[in-house]
Amino acid sequence: MPVALTVWFHSLAIVAAAYLLGSIPTGYLLVRFFRKQDIRSLGSGNIGATNVLRSGAKGLGAATFLFDVLKGALAVLVGARMASIGFPPIPLHNAEALAALCAILGHMYPVWLGLRGGKGVATAFGVFTVIAPLAAVGSIVIFAMIFALTRYVSLASIIGAAAFPALAWFLTPWVRAPLPFVVILAVVALIIAKHSANIQRLVAGTEYRFGTGAKKPVAKAEDSL
Repeated sequence: MPVALTVWFHSLAIVAAAYLLGSIPTGYLLVRFFRKQDIRSLGSGNIGATNVLRSGAKGLGAATFLFDVLKGALAVLVGARMASIGFPPIPLHNAEALAALCAILGHMYPVWLGLRGGKGVATAFGVFTVIAPLAAVGSIVIFAMIFALTRYVSLASIIGAAAFPALAWFLTPWVRAPLPFVVILAVVALIIAKHSANIQRLVAGTEYRFGTGAKKPVAKAEDSL
């Protein structure tokens, strides 16, 4: 088999594995198993941790966040392991970047739920923790600060995500390579795009603020994670 074709098949295997791991709908599964409910029929209908939390299941919300982080990290670790399997091997960091992007896409567009998934923040934190751990810690600190000041999860998520490329550039030199950095920018762009409705409500002053009464019914508000 030609080398180029082997590389393509090798890359496709990483894409499939990372997407399938990322597409595990943890929030949906946890609520379905423990509360016998469909999280898509509650609150905003989002399957992420924020909506699970706001549905009244605090423990399940925390578990959803944790498992979304873990599946993102695992997808990158699996991609890195698969990089060395086969001939020729795929460069490690390229495989990690490819797996990271596909895990995020799997979470946002899971084939099991009609391509209607979460907004990717927790899963992105998982993949970034493996790719650039110091930058990921910096982003989560920024997230926590913005959230503490504003009580807007969406705003904290957007700013935390937007800060990651700069933090990674300075703290993790290898991400400056073309493919990894393009993937990082693509992931951040996807997260921000998924928050477009939140951005509109932030500008209009109608976004949901944690700890206060919502200005519109919870069922019509959208979540961030």
